[in-house]
Amino acid sequence: MGASSSSAGSSSYGRGARILSVGIAVTGLVTFAFFAVASHVLDEVDYKAISLLWSVVFVVVSVIYRPIEQLLSRSIAERRAHGLAAHSLRTPLLLQACFALVFLVVALVFREPLEDDVFDGATTLYWVLVGSVLAYAASYFARGWLAGNQQFALYGGLVLVESSVRFLFPLLVAVGLFSGQSAVAMGILAAPLLSLVVVPAALSRTVRPSASAADADLADAEDAGESSSAVSSGSLREGGQFAVAVFLVMLAEQTIINAPVLVADATASDAALAGFVFNALLIARAPLQLFQAIQTSLLPHLASLNATSDRSEFDRAIRVTVLAIAGFAGACALGLLALGPWVMDLVFGGDYDYGRVGLAVVALGMGFHLAAGTLNQAALARGHQRTAAGAWLFAAVLLVAWIALPIVDDELVRVETGYALSTAVLCALLAVIYRR
Repeated sequence: MGASSSSAGSSSYGRGARILSVGIAVTGLVTFAFFAVASHVLDEVDYKAISLLWSVVFVVVSVIYRPIEQLLSRSIAERRAHGLAAHSLRTPLLLQACFALVFLVVALVFREPLEDDVFDGATTLYWVLVGSVLAYAASYFARGWLAGNQQFALYGGLVLVESSVRFLFPLLVAVGLFSGQSAVAMGILAAPLLSLVVVPAALSRTVRPSASAADADLADAEDAGESSSAVSSGSLREGGQFAVAVFLVMLAEQTIINAPVLVADATASDAALAGFVFNALLIARAPLQLFQAIQTSLLPHLASLNATSDRSEFDRAIRVTVLAIAGFAGACALGLLALGPWVMDLVFGGDYDYGRVGLAVVALGMGFHLAAGTLNQAALARGHQRTAAGAWLFAAVLLVAWIALPIVDDELVRVETGYALSTAVLCALLAVIYRR
């Protein structure tokens, strides 16, 4: 491809990242506000249950649905780069339905331990878990389709509607229209359902090619000797292999960000410690949610560059993103060293003493985590998903082992240092894969 094509691709990536950044930045703030308001309208025990509910929902949907989002995003972008017809949705739909069905079966089989042990007998929280996870199947499928087709404004609108609906419920509790834990939890269920209002607008903007045009495009590609996944990515075997590898990446990533909360809830002598751990890791969660804008626009961009063999632009996109992350993480760490404990007390209340150094360490870990996410997108674009999955799994095991062993007496400090250590190791491993 010529310089003009590379320039156009870079412009599209930059424009998409900016559009998504605005939408998801607001989304991150609204999500932060959801937990801040919930922590004030509920007592510590009820708030802990809400934070655990969201942790479980977020872990499950990220692990089982983001692989299909990534598969759609990469495959559609590759086909667009080659000028081929629209990507078939049959394989992604089948894989997504299988993931959702497996979840439903597991949730029903383990209803009693989930309801009694995880949610302390709260039936409403159990059904919110089941309903919201099933609803997110459609939401994440729509995200992958929107990203691959570079409809980033609608992608940002989808996640913004989702977070705004979720925030509305604790807000209504705060003003006295509703009350209690169940009312706050219902926002988690309503959010993915109502976010789908953007889908009709997305479909109306897409012109569906005729079957004959699709066949002609495919035949031309095969006659030209194309062997890239742009042509064959619709097969169940290849799509399944990609989805399984990304499934393992997502499982490891959610272990890194959520296992500390779950382990603290299971082992800590203080029943409220899990809530405090969750609050501290929100320093990482909020930027990670914002970074979804970069990741979402980065993968189809890198997949297009890889399909057209534009290595210099590929490397430039990674370099610019990592440098921006380093500057952001450094600024966050300095800010938390200066004002961290005061901000945490102001936002979440309570009488827990957050250490400023520990909060800054979490910010540095967040920087490593974001950089690892960037390098992971490069691996997915190049077809190195299996080696990337191995790096993520190693980092997740390292973090769990660190938290389980009493190397550091203070449990919150142990989580903070373990998060930074594991993400630094992960970033180093993915950098090796990238340079290879």
